[in-house]
Amino acid sequence: MDLLLYLALVPTLGVTAQWLAWRTRLPGILLLLLFGVVLGLWVQPDQYLAQVTGGELSSSAKILFPLVSLSVAVIMFEGGLSLKLGELREAGGAAFRLVTVGALVTWVLTTVAAHYILGFHWRISLLLGAILIVTGPTVIGPLLRQVRPSRRVASTLKWEGIVIDPVGAILAVLVFEEVLSHSSNLSLQSAVWTLSETVLVGVVLGVGGGFLLTQAFRRFLIPDNLHGVAALACTLLLFAISNWAAHESGLITVTVLGIWLTNQKHFDVEHIIELKENLRTLLIGCLFIVLGSRVNLADVWNLGWPGLLFLVALILVIRPVSAFLSLAGSPLNWREKAFVAGLAPRGIVAAAVSSVFALKLEQGSGLADISGADQLATITFLVIVGSVAVYGLAATPLAKALGLADDSAHGMIIAGADAWVRDFAGELHSLGIPVLLVDTNYNKISQARMSGLRGVCANVLNEHAREDLPLGGIGCLLAMTPNDEVNSLAVRMFRTQFDRKGLYQMTFKSMGDSSNRGMTRNLLGRELFRSGMTFTKFRDLHDAGAKFKATKLSDAFSYKDFLERYGDDPVLMCVLQDDRSLKINTVSDPLVPAAGQTIISLVSSVPLPRVGEETARQPTSATREIDSRDKMSTASDVSGDGNQELPS
Repeated sequence: MDLLLYLALVPTLGVTAQWLAWRTRLPGILLLLLFGVVLGLWVQPDQYLAQVTGGELSSSAKILFPLVSLSVAVIMFEGGLSLKLGELREAGGAAFRLVTVGALVTWVLTTVAAHYILGFHWRISLLLGAILIVTGPTVIGPLLRQVRPSRRVASTLKWEGIVIDPVGAILAVLVFEEVLSHSSNLSLQSAVWTLSETVLVGVVLGVGGGFLLTQAFRRFLIPDNLHGVAALACTLLLFAISNWAAHESGLITVTVLGIWLTNQKHFDVEHIIELKENLRTLLIGCLFIVLGSRVNLADVWNLGWPGLLFLVALILVIRPVSAFLSLAGSPLNWREKAFVAGLAPRGIVAAAVSSVFALKLEQGSGLADISGADQLATITFLVIVGSVAVYGLAATPLAKALGLADDSAHGMIIAGADAWVRDFAGELHSLGIPVLLVDTNYNKISQARMSGLRGVCANVLNEHAREDLPLGGIGCLLAMTPNDEVNSLAVRMFRTQFDRKGLYQMTFKSMGDSSNRGMTRNLLGRELFRSGMTFTKFRDLHDAGAKFKATKLSDAFSYKDFLERYGDDPVLMCVLQDDRSLKINTVSDPLVPAAGQTIISLVSSVPLPRVGEETARQPTSATREIDSRDKMSTASDVSGDGNQELPS
């Protein structure tokens, strides 16, 4: 295969695997590894690197792994950008226990299991145990987004997954340097000094780099269009300098750098986070494809039953024991502890670190002859595939069984709580659809709560308020305030919580195509309900007596019969399907209700009488009133509700 074709094929396969994971709801990393293994049956990345460098296959790996290390640095930096210090109020104690006591217990038990189950030498067992204490954001993050457990559990697992990666890498370095390379001259003092030096260098460079970047951005020394690439370049440079100063301290540096930037209050880093998220997705796909293609399936098969038994011990014994021991006395209840004990997939850091040390063992004098040295990367690959498959398939059922996650994410958060919005939300609530109303007007939220609805008095545009919203079971946003600008901003703000598919808003009162004072369509989310149905028209129809009505359709009473009974004026809002999932009607994708579904519509309070086909259908009183009011209020629609209190 041509080198250019191979370089183009790797990211294509990575994106394809992640797209298939999204469509099938399978763990993305599992498909990435499988794609990589299949690619490895035909081509090996080492062959192409050897062609480029003109060297041997063993020397080509020396080029591959620095590239892998830089990619891991970017992934860890992006992980640090997702860590909010405010989450430590709920999850700080539990996460600290997991990355200290839990890591130590995991290391000891994994070492024992590797020696007695796999037959590895004690020194190789210690190294494997250090490598496998990591979990990683590349696998924890997607699983948490899929499961949506309670916020405290999600924060605990996210902090553990990101912080444990540099801890595992540093521990592996200590084991390699002190136990393998200098096994005849072990020194506790040397190990403590190496650990202290690594942590100190990582923290100092991370904080220093974050401070300098913050000052440069605040003082406008770097233009906005260079913020993302400047942060990326700084991340890579600091990672390399840190690793040069203290081996494997670079992971600490980039993680601390990400935490510093995302928690400072002087400027918005949303555009930087968005760039890093896209880059992380691409890098994860490429890394797992490349590293998966380097695995020899025959070596994995040769592990046999001991390999499977080792995997079972990690999942069913070692993780539960370490989780429950480390979390004893923590604020987490037994259900939350059980879920933490049932989720510890290994990811890209384990794969990269094991591959690097496997190469070092091959090159080390006499080290390759130690029992288990030649199987280090192979057993790590088996653990990654097996743990991702097991946890990916079992996480959602486990969370549901423990009562930590809703059965579905069919609920909605509604920005705005005016009278007609509350009535619409009440109709959804009566059908069992989770609804959360958010508004800055306390009286509106109070009325919603008195009606039995969940409501939060907060500004939906406030970053801290959004982070505190209870979004369990919530899968979409409906921006339904009287202010078009607020609606558009809310849609943009919630892009990190929901895909664009789940972001809806009311029709603009005036489009920029016909008025320079109107808003352009590119600022509009998925346009709700029906063309031309603005907030003002809904409010006026509701004030004129129109009501929200839920109607169960059947073969005997179809949607056509419904329209004949209530006229052509009913506004179809949404459809509740047989599987209890909710579909929202939009202008671009209008729904066609079918028998067996329940529709929610805005209808006149008095249905049309059933008369002969020759009788002309007369408009309802509500329709006549709103038609006349629309003709007189065109100017107010264009300028907006100037006397309205700005809701969120």
